[in-house]
Amino acid sequence: MVPEHQVEERIRKALGQIFQRLKKGGIAKHHAGVSRFTLENITERARPELERRIRASADLIRLHRDQAIETTLRRFAGWASSIPDGSRRGVEKREAKTAIAKPLRQQSFEERRVAIDQGHKLAANINAVVAESNHAIAAEWHSHWRQKGYDYREDHKERDGKIYILRGNWAQQAGLMKAGPAGYLDEITQPGEEPFCRCFVRYIYNIRNLPDDMLTQKGKSYISERKPVG
Repeated sequence: MVPEHQVEERIRKALGQIFQRLKKGGIAKHHAGVSRFTLENITERARPELERRIRASADLIRLHRDQAIETTLRRFAGWASSIPDGSRRGVEKREAKTAIAKPLRQQSFEERRVAIDQGHKLAANINAVVAESNHAIAAEWHSHWRQKGYDYREDHKERDGKIYILRGNWAQQAGLMKAGPAGYLDEITQPGEEPFCRCFVRYIYNIRNLPDDMLTQKGKSYISERKPVG
């Protein structure tokens, strides 16, 4: 098994690369209309979230390792105690070794899964920080349910394309918008919150980008009065 400090270094490198991609423009697709300079500055202020995710990843991997070692020892004890006295059972040893050591061999796979999952959580949390800092008003949910091989959640598939209001935003307080059929974003689990969820949201900042059923009459009048002339 790879030493723990090396695993943490790999996790730090993997999440650090994700953080840099977000900072250098990867986050822009989730925040149409927000300047790149603003996005870079806010993302840099979210660096403590990167450190939190690194620690969380290391703790999860450590837990998986402990469980794998415990399972391996339990399997070995069960196999060894099942051998009759005086029996060599040489043919079965090879198969037993493969079965007993399986949890340990899976550790590199588990480490990659943890890194990928924590990367999605890191991106989702930084996106939420950017949205709050720039006064987003709503968010459109996107699921990867169409992606071949992706083990999506059925309720997340049903959210795909729906627009959720951010509670108490400036447009709602001004009476320009209301919650639509999907309701509020804080009433559901957030993107990346559940294990291995790869969903994301694109944030909305302008009431012009809302569907009609989320605009109040005041909001519709507000947009109409500000239509460009000519």
